Amino acid sequence: MRLQRRQLISTGAAAFAFAGFARNVHAQSAGEESYVNQVEGYGPLKADPNGLLDLPEGFSYQVISQSGETMDDGLLVPGQPDGMGCFPLSPTTVALVRNHELKGSKALHRNMGPGGFHHERLGLLDVSRAYDTYKDGRALPGGTTTLIYDLETRQTVRQHLSLIGTSTNCCGGHTPWGSWLTCEETVETPADADVTKAHGWVFEVPANATGLVDPVPLKAMGRFDHEAVCIDPRTGIAYLTEDQGDGLFYRFIPTVPGQLARGGRLQAMAFKGQAGADSSNHDARIWSVNDWREVEWIDMDDVEDPAGDLRDRGHAAGAVKVARGEGIFWGENELYLTATSGGPLRRGQIMRYVPSPDEGGADEARNPGRIQLFVESTDLRTMNMGDNLCIAPWGHLIVCEDNYSDEVRNHIKGVTPDGRLYTIARNVFTGNSEFAGAVFSPDGSVLFVNIMSPGVTLAIRGPWNAVRS
Repeated sequence: MRLQRRQLISTGAAAFAFAGFARNVHAQSAGEESYVNQVEGYGPLKADPNGLLDLPEGFSYQVISQSGETMDDGLLVPGQPDGMGCFPLSPTTVALVRNHELKGSKALHRNMGPGGFHHERLGLLDVSRAYDTYKDGRALPGGTTTLIYDLETRQTVRQHLSLIGTSTNCCGGHTPWGSWLTCEETVETPADADVTKAHGWVFEVPANATGLVDPVPLKAMGRFDHEAVCIDPRTGIAYLTEDQGDGLFYRFIPTVPGQLARGGRLQAMAFKGQAGADSSNHDARIWSVNDWREVEWIDMDDVEDPAGDLRDRGHAAGAVKVARGEGIFWGENELYLTATSGGPLRRGQIMRYVPSPDEGGADEARNPGRIQLFVESTDLRTMNMGDNLCIAPWGHLIVCEDNYSDEVRNHIKGVTPDGRLYTIARNVFTGNSEFAGAVFSPDGSVLFVNIMSPGVTLAIRGPWNAVRS
């Protein structure tokens, strides 16, 4: 019976409904454009006959998981899939470790967890394996699921819950040693929410875990509204974003590279010679696209932050403000991060950071790291609040838009190495929810991505090497 549920449905064979999405869909006919390309990319998008995802000619998508499906542990795929990492398990199979942004204090989210809308399957869950519970003893619904997918057969092999009892698991990042760092975008406490522990942590989930992992908060990485993290494989230094309008950009220097639970130093970035600068360009333009700034790093104290004032203390010490730091991804000896509401239009910025050759070392001040304003939106049809991002095998950025607009749809955008944009996909499903968790398979053939509502994970295939820039 499980094989039948996962059997691929041919194009046009099923209409969309929560009970079952069409599993394979190819772009077919022209659709009205709601974007502006700066380069051709893959050409115009074609209308999806099933009304979920418009793609260019020659591309197709497959729904490989959806919220509400029964997983192999008997629990249900939770709602709100967000950030996601992809890890090779064998030459043909990958593990997708997927966040579910379910907030402990949000009433509706209580019913979107793995126990089901009426909590009818909570009995299958060992509550002792949860990081936190509501005050009535039920596990908080946030956490991660792990999905095993076969690239050759194009089948979802297995799905299971891998972390539970956390809150608002937004994005995160993969590690060079084969685990996913899932980030809580909340600082809920028992004093202000129906929870029993403080939140605002990073948790580590090994990609090869076959069940629930021990929920160990990596407290030395700070307590704040975490969004995403990436790690420099050369040094083991982690870089972290904070989803606040006046957030900070952090780095974490581990005591032992590759062993984050053993502690380290948390620091916040400042522009050298511009203490307390605001990188957003909201009220005053302090830099323009292609401008670079040398940086310095400020040690943060009391990083477990019981008072909830970590970024305020960072600002007072001279750290730069970042307008909703969200997606971050490590590339070729550099990283890229989004500031979702940055720029005069408040429609987004992308920054590029190049670490010092002596990053985190004693000689760093003599040859500091540098950060560049790489992209800034001047037209919401070109880039509209870029959020999660990854780097494609051909070196372009892949950016997920997160804007709940009635006029302009959310898109997946590509960004060339010289900072010009093109469109890869458009969400045409009811509600215009955000894209999240974009990541490529190790062989570069498949782009996996989530649409938060209705809660689907997609595998997109196409002539990726045919991009025109």
